[in-house]
Amino acid sequence: MVEAPHTVKSYEEELKNLNNNIIKMGGFCEEALGKAIQAITTRNSDNAEAVIKDDEKIDKFETLIEQQVVNLIALRQPMAIDLRETVTALKISSDLERIGDLAKNISKRTLLLNENLPKNLTEALVRVSSNVQKQLKSILDSYLDRSSAMAVNVWESDEHIDDLTNLCMQEVIKYLKEDEKNLDDGTHLLFVTKNIERIGDHTTNVAEQVYYLVTGEYLEGDRPKGTEPIVSGEK
Repeated sequence: MVEAPHTVKSYEEELKNLNNNIIKMGGFCEEALGKAIQAITTRNSDNAEAVIKDDEKIDKFETLIEQQVVNLIALRQPMAIDLRETVTALKISSDLERIGDLAKNISKRTLLLNENLPKNLTEALVRVSSNVQKQLKSILDSYLDRSSAMAVNVWESDEHIDDLTNLCMQEVIKYLKEDEKNLDDGTHLLFVTKNIERIGDHTTNVAEQVYYLVTGEYLEGDRPKGTEPIVSGEK
C-alpha cells in the first residue's frame, strides 16, 4: 500500500506526457499548414521544401503516441475518463498525421506551379486556408482547455469551410477555362484546394473526439456540410 501514491503519481505523469505530445504534434501541424499556405501564396519554395522535410517529425509523434497509448492500456488498464483520454489521443494523433500529410502534399504541388498566379486565385486560397488554420488552432486550444463548447464551435464551422472551398474551386475552374495553357497549374490548384478542405474535415474529426473526451457523449446529428454543389457532391 505504501507504493500506491507513487504509482498513481507515475500514472498521472504518463497521461500528462501523452497530452503534451498531442499538443506538440498539433503545433507541428499548425506550423506545417502555415508554411504550406505561405509557400503557395508567396511562391516561397524554401517553405514548401521545409514542410516536406519536417513531415517526418509529425510521423514520429504519431508512432510515439501510439506506443504510449498501447503501454498505458496494457500496463495501467485505465477506466472511464482515463480510458477516454488514451483512446481519443490515439484517434486525434491519426487525424493530425493526415493533416501533416496533406500539408506536405500541398507543398509538393506548390513546387510544380508556375511563378505567377492570378491575384483572385491566391486571395481565394488565403480565404479558405486562413479559416482552416483558425479552426486547427481552436481545436488544439479546445483539447488543451478541455472545452466542449469550443469543440462544438469548430464542428459547426465546417459548413463555412465547405462553402469557402466551393468559391475557391469556382475560381480555379474559371482559370482553367480561360486558357488551355492553364491546365497544369489549374489541376494542381484543384488538388491543393481539396487538400485544404480535407484538412478542415480532419480538424472537425478532432472536434468530435474532444467533445467525446470532455462529455463522454458523441455529437448528435449529421455533420454540417456546405450547401454548394461542388462541396455537397450533388453535381
